[in-house]
Amino acid sequence: MFARTIHRGSRIHSYRSSFSLSNSLRCNNHSSADLLRREMSTETESIVARLKSSGLFQTKGLIGGKWTDAYDGRTIEVNNPASGDVIASVACMGERETKDAISSAYEAFRHWSKLTAADRSGRLRNWYNLLMAHKEELGQLITLEQGKPLKEAIGEVTYGATFIEFFAEEAKRVYGDIIPSPLPDRRLFVLKQPVGVVGAVTPWNFPLAMITRKVGPALACGCTVVIKPSELTPLTALAAAELALQSGIPPGVLNVVMGDAPTIGTSLMESPQVRKITFTGSTAVGKKLMAGAAETVKKVSLELGGNAPCIIFDDADLEVAVKGSLATKFRNSGQTCVCANRILVQEGIYEKFTNAFSKAVQNLKVGNGFDEGVTLGPLINEAAVQKVESFVQDAISKGAKTLLGGRRHSLGMTFYEPTVIGDVKNEMLIARQEVFGPVAPVLRFKTEEEAIQIANDTTAGLAAYIFTNSIQRSWRVSEALEYGIVGVNEGLVSTEVAPFGGFKQSGLGREGSKYGLDEYLEIKYVCMGNMG
Repeated sequence: MFARTIHRGSRIHSYRSSFSLSNSLRCNNHSSADLLRREMSTETESIVARLKSSGLFQTKGLIGGKWTDAYDGRTIEVNNPASGDVIASVACMGERETKDAISSAYEAFRHWSKLTAADRSGRLRNWYNLLMAHKEELGQLITLEQGKPLKEAIGEVTYGATFIEFFAEEAKRVYGDIIPSPLPDRRLFVLKQPVGVVGAVTPWNFPLAMITRKVGPALACGCTVVIKPSELTPLTALAAAELALQSGIPPGVLNVVMGDAPTIGTSLMESPQVRKITFTGSTAVGKKLMAGAAETVKKVSLELGGNAPCIIFDDADLEVAVKGSLATKFRNSGQTCVCANRILVQEGIYEKFTNAFSKAVQNLKVGNGFDEGVTLGPLINEAAVQKVESFVQDAISKGAKTLLGGRRHSLGMTFYEPTVIGDVKNEMLIARQEVFGPVAPVLRFKTEEEAIQIANDTTAGLAAYIFTNSIQRSWRVSEALEYGIVGVNEGLVSTEVAPFGGFKQSGLGREGSKYGLDEYLEIKYVCMGNMG
């Protein structure tokens, strides 16, 4: 059902999805403690030692409240993309471990779903408090295994924790309804009940926030969860799970398995005990999940690929447009699903904008996320760099111009120079697919109608951005864009209080906000007769 991993030397390659052709996944059948000591740099070893002393550095899966090795003893190496250091070897799990995790979640559901909303709320609040108390350590873990700058990583922890706080509060507001009956001897009630066991499949680019955005509402509603984090970034998920146990969330309510992605995915999809799948990743894998869910008619919510346009109109405030475009394009080195993938600039401001934007991009500092002042870290792996290179090469071969960057960084490893490409055409590969890297393609347009047509000419529809000083235009264009999220004069649009999700092939359902609860609830209608 799921795409099998592809080995290339000692690494396996991917761009986004936990089930895609990726995941530095290589299961080993031996203990590698001595190997880790040899391969880890002094700096990395020091950071890992501090994290181990905090009790948050877990390397086993979590099943039924117990930290568990893979049953056959296999492990996966987790690498620091900035240095290539092997950080840890974690359990490489598969079908048997996943089935046990599902059974554990199924048993725990009976108790967890019967707790009062206030009780669940209190435990989620405890988890939020612990996440915030350990935000420095969690941020260090994210930087170690994902590569983003430490300040940005700590920001992700705060952002991720707010989902737990928000849904701790919303747990007490899962209201039903009373419907006026057309008959005098009937009473009609609508109840909202938890859907059951949830399989949550999360990507590597936000290893904490993509978990809390799914698990927060699931637990608030009374569901239990089996989390399958990316094999590239499992350590953050395991640390968050450790804090969930400390917060009083009962054993079995939250389980974590990682390893053989296709096997784990198939086990989640085929189990009749799993009633809901929530997934963030590629559109290709999302389609496979939809097909697999049909066999047992599971509820599915999908946050899939994007191709975000960022439209700069002639009447935009140049400073605001540059600042906003910079934020939405280069956050996490361009490795986010809502990154501006195409910057559309009206011809009257094109030269002025590209000059100012290129100067701003030139000031971005690339380096190891633990170094002072770094704003861009490495890409996640070699495959990601090769993808960026192929997209840039395609654009240049078809007439685009490199205004800045356009090659691997002198730092080596998987670092890539912040890049601006001008004179891009909509038919180029870089404008048709997510580049998922620090490359900003700039397209020229003449009229508002043309900008809308170019923006909507894609199967994706997750996020879009507009920069204009015209209120009337902001309303017209916002309503005309076929996207689930629109930022107007703002490049950072994600927040726990707003619904996050896309149109068209960018997915189904919404995460965050009060609407995010509905994804984990079933509606039951009760008709009571003979009431007199």
